[in-house]
Amino acid sequence: SSDVCSSDLPPAFDAFINDLRARLHQPLPGVPAQARFSPRPPRHDPFDLNIPANARPAAALILLYPHADGVALPLTVRRADLPQHAGQISLPGGRLDPGESAEAAALREAEEEIGVDPARIEILGALTPLYVMVSRFVVTPFVGVVDARPDFRIAESEVAELLEAPVNVLGDRNRLRWGHRTREGYLIDFPYFDFTGHQVWGATAMMLGEFLSLVDADFGPPPHPPTSRS
Repeated sequence: SSDVCSSDLPPAFDAFINDLRARLHQPLPGVPAQARFSPRPPRHDPFDLNIPANARPAAALILLYPHADGVALPLTVRRADLPQHAGQISLPGGRLDPGESAEAAALREAEEEIGVDPARIEILGALTPLYVMVSRFVVTPFVGVVDARPDFRIAESEVAELLEAPVNVLGDRNRLRWGHRTREGYLIDFPYFDFTGHQVWGATAMMLGEFLSLVDADFGPPPHPPTSRS
């Protein structure tokens, strides 16, 4: 699709998008940036780039649009009755259909989940693929932009709520925290974004972490606190 930046857009938004477009065509922050947001202990070594042969391809979209606070992106709260990642905060995305490219899947899922017309979206580039062990997906995140806030329409069968997240809020290091929970029978610590009372963690945090590292090179959570387990 065509370049959405124009003189009709706020200059700060225009400049941010143009800088980001250029940055996405340089070497990416990659696995080290993702790993800063990996749960501890990780389910697998986040620096092990050997993605299993049976990993299922998927895609996600970080969709940027002009907002009162500058630039924002949509996050979805998954319905509590879904079989995988129920109740968690996600980016629009999902598995590839047979014969579909990752970019096409990211655009299709954005249309299906939050009602954004793919023809309006300019894809600026892709981030580093991320293997999600719990679901065996290898997710390719794309960064896209539209020239105005979309008229969001959520798919109520999948999405409980849509959150509009300003990039400067997500990029505020003072909002990064550590939490802990039991996952599949063992205790993990995990870094998360504290956004309007929601914990954005796991694969979504790892993808957002790499995205925000494009703008703030060493962006990450505070040091992992000493583990105290009884």
